Amino acid sequence: MGVINQNKLHIIILFSLLAGISISCQQEKEQTKDPVTEAIRNDTTFRFVKQKALEVVKTGFNAGDGYGEVWIRDYNTFIELSMEVYDSKEIEENLLVFFRLQGEDGNIIDGFIPAENAKQVEGGYTYLFSSLEPRYAGHKNTVETDQEASLVQAVYKYVMKSGNKDFLDAMVGDKSVADRMEWSLEFLMNERYNEEYGLIWGATTADWGDVQPEHDWGVYLTDDTHYTLDIYDNAMFIIAIRNFVEMVPGKAEKWDVIGNNIAKNVRQHLWDVENKKFKPHIYLNGSPFPDDFNEDTIFYHGGTAVAIKAGLLTKEEIRTSLGQMISNVKASGAPSIGLTVYPPYPEGFFKNVGMYPYGYQNGGDWTWFGGRMIQQLILNDMVKEAYEQGKPMFDRVVQNDGFYEWYSKDNEPKGSGTFRGSAGVLYEAIELFEEYANK
Repeated sequence: MGVINQNKLHIIILFSLLAGISISCQQEKEQTKDPVTEAIRNDTTFRFVKQKALEVVKTGFNAGDGYGEVWIRDYNTFIELSMEVYDSKEIEENLLVFFRLQGEDGNIIDGFIPAENAKQVEGGYTYLFSSLEPRYAGHKNTVETDQEASLVQAVYKYVMKSGNKDFLDAMVGDKSVADRMEWSLEFLMNERYNEEYGLIWGATTADWGDVQPEHDWGVYLTDDTHYTLDIYDNAMFIIAIRNFVEMVPGKAEKWDVIGNNIAKNVRQHLWDVENKKFKPHIYLNGSPFPDDFNEDTIFYHGGTAVAIKAGLLTKEEIRTSLGQMISNVKASGAPSIGLTVYPPYPEGFFKNVGMYPYGYQNGGDWTWFGGRMIQQLILNDMVKEAYEQGKPMFDRVVQNDGFYEWYSKDNEPKGSGTFRGSAGVLYEAIELFEEYANK
């Protein structure tokens, strides 16, 4: 009995020790929990924002309640979210409409609207029509150079998420979707490529915007247009080329060379080594602004975010860029790094009265692009920074019970409500956060 009792005692001691080790390990685990992971897991705004985003995209495909058109630059940023609530055929159909309305030189329209609503108004859009698509009319803001890249990127997102590679073989007139995508990229090389710098050009705009300074509206190229090279257009082109090659690898030999050359030329000509930022513009026929105006002091937030997605910056340069964005927010009093540009262009530099300092695309705060920067921070292992800078964007969705086009310096919602591009980029950012926290 004495031996048995002694053995029992040893067993009891052993289990006590193991239990103590287990409790100690659990306590140590509790103490070493990643606070960012815990914050993400416990953030109640995420569920609200995701649910609200799904509700918003269920109601249509136009950019927001202030727009009648389906825009490709917007659709590109919420197509994956739309796939959560729509049948794939409806998603495909929107893409096919853009291809059916493709120009005879391969160019892609900005947006389409039901033909019966396309009424010509003096000073308004010049609508475009095609026998391939009698139901809709298109329009194109010719100051931009991102429509073609946006459509290729949207097709890529659809194909990758759906797995439906057969869509690339769908015929639109006498060309397949794959051929039409390449045709649109060739349009940029044929009609928007500058041989001297090896980059594509557009009109002078504020960062990613579609308003030139020389006209009261500013969406069409005019005799007064000042042509320029910028980071946004070229970064979008690089992303589109890489997406196209991944979908159609048989075209890699040609397009990899073009994409790599564009990337090299961006670094050579548009990257400001001294100031560690992108130059706003390289002008091809002079600047529209006064001679004594130093435009190189302006930092382009949106174009920088897209450049990061295009792989044009190192990790160190991304951190430096984020630091400049945060400094700009503090200096301006803006609510988030969605701040378009800083400092904004002075009063009167744009004929369009909506482009006042801190208004619209001239320093307005756009989640539509700020959310893309949050995504890139997560993807580049800067999750803590992404969460800190994303919080103001998520919080104002809750505060305003929805998504707005842009926000004033005082964080007042402006423009279209139900702005689907903002819903799309924030939804994707939350999914990236959740993926990180669940690893």
